[in-house]
Order: sequence, then structure tokens, then C-alpha cells
Amino acid sequence: MADPRPLAWPPAPIKTERLVLRESEARDRTTVIELNASPEVNAYLGGPRPRAELERTVPEVPGQRHGWFVVELDGAMIGTVQLKPHAPESPSNCRLEAGETELGYLFLPGAWRRGYATEACTAALDWFADALPGEPVVLYTQTANAGSMRLAAKLGFTEVERFRAWGAEQWFGVRSSLTTSSMP
Repeated sequence: MADPRPLAWPPAPIKTERLVLRESEARDRTTVIELNASPEVNAYLGGPRPRAELERTVPEVPGQRHGWFVVELDGAMIGTVQLKPHAPESPSNCRLEAGETELGYLFLPGAWRRGYATEACTAALDWFADALPGEPVVLYTQTANAGSMRLAAKLGFTEVERFRAWGAEQWFGVRSSLTTSSMP
């Protein structure tokens, strides 16, 4: 399915103080498999996927779609940030009206608690705000995921609702580029 948002893709690499956000390349496949097979990374995302399945199904160049960034530190991939079309499970509720783009991210455990997710997500959100001014971005996370809850607050997401799905309490928030400037 084609992305309906009018985003020019791929953008030039986005450079922050410590990171580079760039389009995916074939050399990223191993790390993408590692991210999706990791029990730690996927603890709040339904669990890890079997490595053998990932070896069969992950394309040679993973993540070749609008809004999918590789996050690189010193030349090595440490995670991904995604700004993807938002497809709420239940279109009859307020989640559909909150925004058409959803922020997602995955980082290797070795990159946790160092500010990389905040830095990378801020850069991606700033890029998105320049590309589609005023377009809100939504975020889902489990309330039990303390790290993602802290990140949502740092990035300026405001709670819209909490709901129960997938056997756990979920948090849903929205961030408007009109009311939120770049976070430090």
C-alpha cells in the first residue's frame, strides 16, 4: 500500500549531535533481525519473532518505505525510528481523528538510557514538522513500559486516552508540531 502522505522520500541524512538518521541499506539487515528477535526490545510489543522466520522474511534491504529511518551511531546501526501511516484498530473512536501519522521506534538494549531515542525521535519529528507543518503525530505504548512513557513526555506527547488491548493497559498520545517545539 502506498503512503498517502505527501512526503518527499528519501530525505538527505539527518545529522544530530551524536547520531545520523538515514535510509536503510543492505548492511542493516542483520541489526533489523536482531531488533525483532530480541526479547528485551519486544517485551512490550507482543514478544520477539523467531530468528529463523526473520532470516526468511526480512528483505535484503529492510524498511524501504516512507518515514523509516535507520539510527546510526559512529557508523553502526543502533535502532530505527518510524513515522508511518496511523491505522487505529477501531476506527470508531477518537484515535482516528487524532492524527494520520504514528511514531514508532526500536533500539538495541545497549543503546538504552543514553538519550539516543530522545535525540533520534526529536530529529525525526522535526523533519516531519518541516515536511508537513501542523500535522499531528500519535504514539501508542503500554503504560507498563516506563521508558517509553518517559520518552513520550520528553517528546511533548499529550495523553488522549488509555485503553485495554493485547492483555495490557495501553497509552495513546498526540503531539502537534504547532504547539510543541523541539525538545532539548
